[in-house]
Amino acid sequence: MISSPTDKPQIIAVVPAAGIGSRMQSTLPKQYLSILGKTILEHTVAKLLAHPAIQRVVIVLHPQDRYFYSLTLAAHPRISTTIGGDSRAESVLAGLTLLAEQDWVLVHDAARPCIQQSDIDQLLCQALHKPQGGILAVPVSDTLKQATAQQTISSTVDRSTLWQALTPQLFNVERLRMCLKHALAKQQIITDEASAMEFGGYQPLLIRGRKDNIKVTLPEDVALATFYLQRQEDIACA
Repeated sequence: MISSPTDKPQIIAVVPAAGIGSRMQSTLPKQYLSILGKTILEHTVAKLLAHPAIQRVVIVLHPQDRYFYSLTLAAHPRISTTIGGDSRAESVLAGLTLLAEQDWVLVHDAARPCIQQSDIDQLLCQALHKPQGGILAVPVSDTLKQATAQQTISSTVDRSTLWQALTPQLFNVERLRMCLKHALAKQQIITDEASAMEFGGYQPLLIRGRKDNIKVTLPEDVALATFYLQRQEDIACA
């Protein structure tokens, strides 16, 4: 395990950006919506490239993506692209095919532009070289309800052991590749990389992250992400 972020391990980040963002109710995929003069994807990738441990970023695109190559990001020397599949698991697996000699991969949602360097530091310091890997997450603070098919409450869920999964998620490349292939072969529903590792018998670490590391999913999330990014810029310029 690294003792500090200054040890600079060589990490490759994979950013699955092949989704169409149907819940956003926009003609643009959500990763290409503009916030403060940049697309959400540009904000996200800039955060990853700014971290000293991240050597390069692999962006996994939809086969019919018409937007990425119009961005200046497309010509960045530390960025590679590949084409994704029909699911997140297939897209991440496609990204892993470009990681021939790397041992560790950091997978981060394209629509999480508010990730902070301190959270990446914590993930690397606590999960790097651990066989099960680890993810950023936050303990659930709201009261949770179990619903019926009619959208009435059937019970209140005990939240004491529940966490909300975030990204980045950090895993050994070959272990993650094997777990994703195994889960896809068994037709398992894989919503994040940790769920593939869990299906493979691993128990990834939970590293507490910041709650402002939000995923832009719904229209109202854009305003919140704008607020957080503006605040980060104001602090950086102060």
